[in-house]
Amino acid sequence: MKFFDELQAATAHERQTLFSLPVIQDALAGQVSLDSYIAFLTQAYYHVRHTVPLMMACGARLPARLEWLRQAVCEYIEEEYGHEQWILNDIAACGGDAEAVRNGQPSPAIELMVSYLYDTIARGNPVALFGMVNVLEGTSIALASQAAGTIQSRLGLPKEAFSYLFSHGALDIGHMETYRGLMDRLDCAEDKAAVIHASQMVYRLYTDMFRGLPRSNEVQHAAA
Repeated sequence: MKFFDELQAATAHERQTLFSLPVIQDALAGQVSLDSYIAFLTQAYYHVRHTVPLMMACGARLPARLEWLRQAVCEYIEEEYGHEQWILNDIAACGGDAEAVRNGQPSPAIELMVSYLYDTIARGNPVALFGMVNVLEGTSIALASQAAGTIQSRLGLPKEAFSYLFSHGALDIGHMETYRGLMDRLDCAEDKAAVIHASQMVYRLYTDMFRGLPRSNEVQHAAA
């Protein structure tokens, strides 16, 4: 089995737990309140603003034997730079307070997730960061392809309020094909184990973040 497929199999339980959450099921059905959507964007901002710094830290610590992976990190940095501003723009287009978000604090789950990734890069195996990529890009593809358009229609929001999801749906499909190729090139057991472990950890923390998002009152009443 190629490593990308091994990674998906090893994280199947964590992925299923995430996508089984009521708030995710609401999103996939397009049944999301404005408060829920802004809360999601808010937490997205708090981890997306660290994507480039995390990638820079990872690239700096990769060993010479993984020079091909460092090149991929450099390309990824160039593509991801500035995306946190897209999220702030979306929040403003929703009528939210983008400046309050910029100056605010993440949920405990996102704070722990970001801290865990920095610590793993610094004290563990920097290749582990690609476990985060597996989780976040896979999730954004699902939300963008299956939910964004329906949520936009339901909430009556302009397209400018969905630049992060719409763009990442298209971007991340391409990224995941590239990611599959990169992961299948890994040949060190320790690197593979680090990616699997980090992916499992990020899935769990990302799931905790989604658990903390508000649900639509209409959906909750229907489920009661």
